[in-house]
Amino acid sequence: MSAYARLVHAEWTKFRTVRGWVIGMLVAAAVIVGFGLFPGMEGTCGKRGDCSLPVGPEGQEVTDVFTFVHRPLTGDGTITARVASMTGSRPNLTDGGTGDIDGVVPWAKAGLIVKDGTRPGSAYAAVMLTGAHGVRLQHNYVHDLAGSATSAATPRWLRLTRAGDRVTALESADGVSWTGIGTVRLTGLPATAEVGLFVTSPQFTEAINASSASGGPSQATAGFDQITTTGGWPAGAWTYDTTGDPGAVAGPGAPGGPDAGAGNRGPAGGGRLNGAVETDGGFAVTGSGDIAPAVAGAAGLGTSISQTLIGTFAGLVLVVVIGAMTMTGEYRRGLIRTSLTAAPHRLTALAAKATVLGGVAFGIGLAAAAVVVTFGPDILRGNGIYVHPVSFATELRVVAGTGALLAVAAVLALAFGVLLRRGTVAVTVAIVATVLPYLLSMTVLPIAAGEWLLRVTPAAAFAIQQSTPRYAQVDGLYTPANGFFPLTPSAGFAVLLAWAVAGLAVAAYRFRRRDV
Repeated sequence: MSAYARLVHAEWTKFRTVRGWVIGMLVAAAVIVGFGLFPGMEGTCGKRGDCSLPVGPEGQEVTDVFTFVHRPLTGDGTITARVASMTGSRPNLTDGGTGDIDGVVPWAKAGLIVKDGTRPGSAYAAVMLTGAHGVRLQHNYVHDLAGSATSAATPRWLRLTRAGDRVTALESADGVSWTGIGTVRLTGLPATAEVGLFVTSPQFTEAINASSASGGPSQATAGFDQITTTGGWPAGAWTYDTTGDPGAVAGPGAPGGPDAGAGNRGPAGGGRLNGAVETDGGFAVTGSGDIAPAVAGAAGLGTSISQTLIGTFAGLVLVVVIGAMTMTGEYRRGLIRTSLTAAPHRLTALAAKATVLGGVAFGIGLAAAAVVVTFGPDILRGNGIYVHPVSFATELRVVAGTGALLAVAAVLALAFGVLLRRGTVAVTVAIVATVLPYLLSMTVLPIAAGEWLLRVTPAAAFAIQQSTPRYAQVDGLYTPANGFFPLTPSAGFAVLLAWAVAGLAVAAYRFRRRDV
């Protein structure tokens, strides 16, 4: 057995014989499990029944709610229309959201769409004028391509051309000179697709602070005129539908029927009916909802598996306390001289201590996270809370990442113990560096300040627990309290790792040069 292996065995023996350290690590695991399996939250899925969302062509959960004025197109063809006007309304947050004010929300959409039927989650390609993001070409919910940065107040001609399973989008300022936006492929698009005009307007939400927000459904109305079609269009009238489940997004009311003007009501159950009205040479179409990937917290529906790991911060407190005390305890009791007599190579002794501490912390974090991620979502669902499903690879990354978070934080706390030597001081510094930024970001700090802390402090590593992606084309509540962090999982963990490597390097330098 090598000298290093003997030191690791000696440090492990020392660790497991200190009852307080063993109990502390077990309590840390129990706290993580306790918060995850007994969250004390209730939702409405138990009352509403099935809260599941449609799944798009590429496997993601999606929102697919909009007002659709359409006709079947068999084979190839083109539709052209001018979005002559676009107005909207959204909740008035200054009066608690009880009334509405005029204003198109940034991701309100009005334009042309080719869709594989009206089933929620079916494949589509759409060219649209948005509230504040100009003209866009979007398809299959997760893909977004920018066109011109025109204002929603400016009329815009739009055109979609289908050729087999390829759809090409163009735009024009005058209906004469056209600019291509892009061409997308809709694999498996049937010979007959539903093509026409659409309008939708997503949930409007503003964050008040890190842990609370206010908002409600919004509504948009677009005037379409100069509508022309070429290709395999049958004779007959346009059909009007409000697709999806508008009651879930746009307030109470029944889905729209085939008659002009039918639909559910808009924000706060008031305003115009969602639907379509024929005008002189066109349509006035009103809609609420969205055609986009479903994001936890974006429309107030559901949470992610990250919510089950909310107890990690409490377990981390205990882990960093033990991490600091594994070294400060030896200084306090005068055992450091005995340890160094048995291991004259100080850096090897420090490495062995870090190995044992990190290994124990990783093991308890891995076990606790595995239990929580396995059983926690089912408990949340039993409480009526919808939990967005994730892949096994994501679950594995979250579970292993939680163990790694605790392990590296424990080693960082050990470095503080070496440098500061006094238990109270080292423990305080370790908690302030690793846990306090997370708590402040989740509770009292403004969102911008909290996100800054979660970029530069060791608490950035909590990003390893983010389980759902954010999308630029969805205005979600991308806050830490909703499971979204300013850094990617790997980048956030790298920040903690950099702190630990730097701290351990300085600690090793001081440990080797100074007297005990």
